[in-house]
Amino acid sequence: MFERMKRLIRHRYMEESRSVIGQEMLQRLRQRVSRSESLHTGEIRICIESALPNSYLLRPGAMRVISRQRAIAQFGKLHVWDTEHNNGVLIYLLLAERTIELVADRGLNRFVDQAHWQRMVEDLGGALRHNRLEDGLTQAIDAVNTVLVQHFPLRTDAVRPNELPDQPALL
Repeated sequence: MFERMKRLIRHRYMEESRSVIGQEMLQRLRQRVSRSESLHTGEIRICIESALPNSYLLRPGAMRVISRQRAIAQFGKLHVWDTEHNNGVLIYLLLAERTIELVADRGLNRFVDQAHWQRMVEDLGGALRHNRLEDGLTQAIDAVNTVLVQHFPLRTDAVRPNELPDQPALL
C-alpha cells in the first residue's frame, strides 16, 4: 500500500514533459527520426509522457505491465498502426518511472518477435535510469532504425511519403 501511495505522489507531482524536455532536444530528436526514416519505409513515433493518469495508477499489477498498456494505448491514439506497410514503431518514454517501451505494428512483428523488442527495451533502460533521457531516446531511435533498415529498406528509386509526424509527442 505504501508503494502505491509513493507512486501516486510521484506521478502527481512530476514536472510536465515540456519542462523536462527542452526545445533543442525535441529538435534533435525530430531530426534523428527524419534521418532514420530516409533509410527505410517504416515510421518512428516518439511519445514522452510525464506521468500516468490516475486510472492507470489505480490498476492492479506491476508497473511494467501498466506502462506497457499505456504505450499500447498511445500507439493507437497516435495512429502508429495506420501506416501503409504496417511497420510503424512507437518509442514511449514514461518520465515518472524512467521507463521506455517499444510498440511495433503487425507488419514488423512478422519479422521481429516480442522477446527481441523486450531485450532492446532492457538494453535501453540504463541511460534512462541515469537520467540521460536524450541518450536513451537516441539509442532507441538507432535500435529501431537498425531493425527497420533490415526488414523494410528504402529502395533507391522509391518515393517515401512521411505518414506520421517526426516531432515527438509530449503528454
